Amino acid sequence: MTETTLAAPHTPADLPTRIQHYIDGAFVDSADGDTFDVLEPVTNRTYLQAAAGKKADVDAAVAAARRAFTDGPWPRMLPRERSRVLHRIADLVESRDARLAELESFDSGLPITQALGQARRAAENFRFFADLIVAQTDDAFKVPGRQLNYVNRKPIGVAGLITPWNTPFMLESWKLGPALATGNTVVLKPAEFTPLSASLWAGIFEEAGLPAGVFNLVNGLGEEAGDALVKHPDVPLISFTGESSTGQLIFANAAPHLKGLSMELGGKSPAIVFEDADLEAAVDATIFGVFSLNGERCTAGSRILVQRSIYDGFVERYAAQATRVKVGYPHDPETEVGALVHPEHFAKVMSYVELGKSEGRLVAGGGRPEGFAEGNFVAPTVFADVPPTARIFQEEIFGPVVAITPFDTDAEALALANDTKYGLAAYLWTNDLTRAHNFSQAIEAGMVWLNSNNVRDLRTPFGGVKASGLGHEGGYRSIDFYTDQQAVHITLGEPHHPTFGKN
Repeated sequence: MTETTLAAPHTPADLPTRIQHYIDGAFVDSADGDTFDVLEPVTNRTYLQAAAGKKADVDAAVAAARRAFTDGPWPRMLPRERSRVLHRIADLVESRDARLAELESFDSGLPITQALGQARRAAENFRFFADLIVAQTDDAFKVPGRQLNYVNRKPIGVAGLITPWNTPFMLESWKLGPALATGNTVVLKPAEFTPLSASLWAGIFEEAGLPAGVFNLVNGLGEEAGDALVKHPDVPLISFTGESSTGQLIFANAAPHLKGLSMELGGKSPAIVFEDADLEAAVDATIFGVFSLNGERCTAGSRILVQRSIYDGFVERYAAQATRVKVGYPHDPETEVGALVHPEHFAKVMSYVELGKSEGRLVAGGGRPEGFAEGNFVAPTVFADVPPTARIFQEEIFGPVVAITPFDTDAEALALANDTKYGLAAYLWTNDLTRAHNFSQAIEAGMVWLNSNNVRDLRTPFGGVKASGLGHEGGYRSIDFYTDQQAVHITLGEPHHPTFGKN
C-alpha cells in the first residue's frame, strides 16, 4: 500500500483573487474583459480568475515589445549592462525562493521540496546567461594581407515564449534568461492551468531595472492567445515547450511567416538496465526518474527495459519501493508525489492506468492512494510484462505511471528503446564501457544519461529528435537561437576581383 501523508491542505497567505496581463510596464485586463477560472489541484476549487487574452491583447503586447526593441535601450546596452540586470533578477529570485516554491506548489501540485529546487534552478538559469553573454566570443577568420571576416551577433526582435504547466516558473526562466540576455524583447504566454508564478515575473523584473516593454505577459488559452502569438507577423521567434501535437500545429501556423522555431516536445524515454548494472542505484534512479515532479516531466524514464536474467528480481524490488513512495499534500516536506495539475489531466492519466490493467501486469498502485478521496492524486503505478505494442509503452502518459519490459540481447534492447515516435532522453545502466558508448550512440534520443539520473550541465544542448522536438536550447545553442549571426567581410589591401566590361 502506498504510504500517505495526511496533513491538512494548505492555502498560502495573500493569494491574489485575479491575475491580469502585463503589457508595456502595466497590469491590464483583457480588451474584452474576459477571464477564465484557475483551479488548485488538491480540491479542484477555483481560487482566482485570470485575464483571458485574445488577439487584441497579443497585438498590444507585441506592439509594446516591438517599440521597446526598436526605440528602447535594452537591445543597445552593452552585454555587461544587461548582465547586471540579469544578475539582479537572479538575486531576487533566490531571495524569494520559499515564497515562489509555496505558490508554485499550491498552483501546480508539485511537492514543496521539489518546487523549491525548481525556484533555485530558475535563479541559476538567469545567472548562467548573465555570465555567458559577457564571456561569449564570436568567430573571426583572417586571410593575411587580403581579408578579415568576423561574425556580428544581433538580437532578432520580439521573441514569443509559450511555456507549459509543469515546473512553469523554472521553464519560463529557461526561455526568458537567454532571450533577454541577447537583447531581445519578449511576450510570454504561460500555460492556462498554472498562471500564478508567471504573474510574479513582472514585479521581479521591475525591481531589477528591466526597462518597460521589454517583458510582456499575456495569459489565456493556447488556441486563442497562443495561436495569435504564433501567427503574429512581428514575432520572428517562437520558443515552445509542450505536447508534440501542439508543436505540429505551431509548426504549420508559423510556416507562412518563416519564423525561427525551437520546440521541446513530448517524450517516452527508455531506461535500459543490463544485468551487470548496479541494481540498487538503477532502482533508486528509475524510481526517481518517473515519480519525481509527479511524473509530469518530459524526460521521465517511463519505459524501463530490463535484461531477463535480472528481470524478476528487478520488478519485485521496484514494485516494493514504488509502494513506499510517499503521496501527500503538496506543501508537506515529506511528500514525494503530490497532486496532478488539473482534473482534465488527472482523468487522462487515470484512463491510462485503467488501460494498463489490460495491457500489462499491475504490480503497484493502480488508482487513488488511500486517504485522498478528492483532488488529483494518483498512486505511483507500475506495470510489468508490458509488450511494445501496448499503448502504455508507446504513448506519453505524463504522470506517475511506468511500464517495465524484459529483453534478452543488446540488439533487442536497442530495438525496444527506439520503438516509439519519441526521442527526447534515454538512461543506460551498465558497467560495460564498450557497450555503454556504442549503445548510447545508437539510441535515437537527443540526450543520454549513463549510470545517472537526469543531472544536466547548463552548458550542454537540450533537445530531442523525431517527435520530441525541433532544434536545441541550452548554453551557446540558446545564444544561437535568439540571435542573428551576421558575417562581415573586410578587404585588406588591394581589392581582388574579376573585371567585367572594361573594354
